[in-house]
Amino acid sequence: MISSKSILSCLILLLNVCNSFSQNQHKEWTSLLQKYVTNNGEVDYRGFQKDSLYLNKYLKNLESNPPKTSWSDHKTIAYWINAYNAYTIQLVIRHYPIKSIKEIGGKIPFINSSWDIKFINIGTELLDLNNIEHSKLRKNYKDPRLHMALVCASKSCPILLNTAYEENMLDSQLDAQSRKFLSDPFRNSFTNKEAEISMIFKWYISDFSGTMGVRNFLKKHGPSSAQSDQIRIKHKDYDWGINGN
Repeated sequence: MISSKSILSCLILLLNVCNSFSQNQHKEWTSLLQKYVTNNGEVDYRGFQKDSLYLNKYLKNLESNPPKTSWSDHKTIAYWINAYNAYTIQLVIRHYPIKSIKEIGGKIPFINSSWDIKFINIGTELLDLNNIEHSKLRKNYKDPRLHMALVCASKSCPILLNTAYEENMLDSQLDAQSRKFLSDPFRNSFTNKEAEISMIFKWYISDFSGTMGVRNFLKKHGPSSAQSDQIRIKHKDYDWGINGN
């Protein structure tokens, strides 16, 4: 007969294993990002191809450990951001070399584009990248900074952070990504009279609470030249070229 002491020991061990996984859930992803993504967000897709077994191992861990209702919002958000970015890498390296992620899918949005390919198995769900962005994140968390973290493998996207997003650092990471995105003249440029900003702010204007919300975001996270309410706003053409080599 198994003693109550043995059962308690097993439960404690199981709890420790679960806690250990929770604390290190994205450690493998950080390791890969440190190896194959520069500080400027340039992605070494050939390197990811060579290390695809390690990437697949990380994704398998995500698939087997989906978010739980007991998780904090920050932990869940970090999970889904990391999942989006890691699965995007997986999708690209399966078809690499390519000049643009758009080459992978068809040409009909929401039917057969690259973001509508259902290749992601998390828990009991079969998902595509759009499901993660729109259903898991945008629908549930009204935070426009999410757009600074989701990277669709394109040059005009925000740069890919070369460390995983983590529950206890999420706010500071999203703020830093917002500042970095707005300070990059390739993606957003400012003079004292005009702002030429990313199409992201136009496509997702409702997430920024309209035009004034965009202006407030620019003032909060952008350079000093973005502080005026009178500054004219234009949008840059979006470069869908692959964000690496």
